[in-house]
Amino acid sequence: MILQLIDIGYLVAVVLFILGIKLMSHPESARKGNSIALAGMILAIVVSFFTPGLNNIALILTAIALGTVGGLYSAKTVQMTAMPQLVSFFNGMGGAAAALIGLVEYGDLPVDDIGKGSVLMASLVIGSVSFSGSLVAMGKLQGVIKDIRVNKILAFLVLGLAIALAVYVLLSGQPKPLLVYGLVALALIYGLLFVYPIGGADMPVVISLLNSLTGVTAATTGLLYDNKVMLMGGILVGSAGLLLTLLMAKAMNRSVSNILFTSFGTAAGPAGSGQDGDQVAKEISAYDSAILLAYAKRVVVVPGYGLAVAQAQHAVHDLEKILEEKGVEVSYGIHPVAGRMPGHMNVLLAESDVSYDKLIEMDDMNEQLPNTDVVMVIGANDVVNPAANDDPSSPIYGMPILEVNRAANVIVIKRSMSSGYAGIQNALFFDPKTRMLFGDAKKVLNGLVSEVKNM
Repeated sequence: MILQLIDIGYLVAVVLFILGIKLMSHPESARKGNSIALAGMILAIVVSFFTPGLNNIALILTAIALGTVGGLYSAKTVQMTAMPQLVSFFNGMGGAAAALIGLVEYGDLPVDDIGKGSVLMASLVIGSVSFSGSLVAMGKLQGVIKDIRVNKILAFLVLGLAIALAVYVLLSGQPKPLLVYGLVALALIYGLLFVYPIGGADMPVVISLLNSLTGVTAATTGLLYDNKVMLMGGILVGSAGLLLTLLMAKAMNRSVSNILFTSFGTAAGPAGSGQDGDQVAKEISAYDSAILLAYAKRVVVVPGYGLAVAQAQHAVHDLEKILEEKGVEVSYGIHPVAGRMPGHMNVLLAESDVSYDKLIEMDDMNEQLPNTDVVMVIGANDVVNPAANDDPSSPIYGMPILEVNRAANVIVIKRSMSSGYAGIQNALFFDPKTRMLFGDAKKVLNGLVSEVKNM
């Protein structure tokens, strides 16, 4: 009877997970979805304590308490610019947990149980890859790890050796603890080699893929323990992460294999069209920018990672409100890979209470841009570079972009003329309709608010 009640509790938890993920697909319902998924996780944890024969309850409660305190503190204190790093870290911890569970369970697993042994080896390998790869991704996002070129043959050799070692341990019919530790070491090394050469521009895709791998390890751990909620929850995370990976790659007009096995974004690419030395970007003052904005009928804001770095989300919302008081229609063009993780700009703007219905996705926004008076690009670069449409020699050629050059006027707020993650100069900066407004985004936007108020 108790086992049936546990299964029912797990089923309810999984339903809450699914409902939570569904609600997270839209910014307006994302908070509710997160709360529902959290309720599902709490239910799953509580139900687990009724498992017959459960030991070390005090130790388990201590671990839960430490994890809860650490997680709450990290989530409450992290800066919005560091949110992608925190996501990578949490993801890595999931992989590490699965690998550690595999190591602990190896000693108790019958050597002739090939089925569970295979699942355990998968947990060890995938969990270790997810752990080390996520830490490298976190370091890259933080700027403490640079892109390192890695011989692909060497990386595949390490992975092949790890798989061969796993097969040998399975088929040997004898305990091989030292070889298992060697297997984990090889998987950790492969995780490093896997992520090291991938450029910063591709980190959102890599984070999604690593998240998917962590979901797979949760599912394999569920198989080890015959725990249905871990199995189904892991499948949900793994499939959702894989789907998001494919969608992100599609948004960049690239295949997942191209992202993972090429070095896009690691070095400066060839000069695209509009980058000849005789071309000069035109500057504009804050006063003239304010005039353009205040007397426009329709203004579109295109946010990028620079907005997050400057912590300017509240300032841009203040400018939006001032412009609307003057009868200007203001909306935001959101590129799916803007920022450093999926949905980065949505989360950033939601923090400053920007209305969700003002956040327009790329395809819909591109239809509206020809009828837009002013586009204000804040800290975005590659996602608005017209070379993606016009220059076949560009490394970003074919990537869907926000076609802001189709608007009547473009104001680019940027600290300097530096290139984006793709390592190429932005042809938009030299467009006759573009004016550069240099400076820290937050200071510039606050200045624009003051100027527009006085008009």
